[in-house]
Amino acid sequence: MSFCLCTGAVLQCPFGSVPASFSALPIPRVVINGRPAGVMTDMAPTVNIPPFGMCSSLSNPTVASATSAALGVLTPMPCVPVPAGPWLNAAPKVFIGGQSAISNDSKLMCAWGGQIAVQSAGQTSVQL
Repeated sequence: MSFCLCTGAVLQCPFGSVPASFSALPIPRVVINGRPAGVMTDMAPTVNIPPFGMCSSLSNPTVASATSAALGVLTPMPCVPVPAGPWLNAAPKVFIGGQSAISNDSKLMCAWGGQIAVQSAGQTSVQL
């Protein structure tokens, strides 16, 4: 079963060095256990999706440049997520403010090649 993604959910990118905490916009909408629930358009870098520490994707221009300068030795650089579209696998029948809710099954693609996944939904009481 899926759980609705809420502020405080733990996200991970395979090219990031550390997990990060999701933040739904604090506008009037559904609140679960005191935390705003997320929707498929909650994908703004640093606002909704914080950096994942250091990025090691060679698709990231800063990583590619640093790696080239180090004569081919992979050189991770600070992560700046660049979502490539809205969340995938949003709940097709659950809407919050007219937008599909996102769950622990949802994924977010990064322009640098990473698939941001949910490690923990941020709550365990409201199932989709």
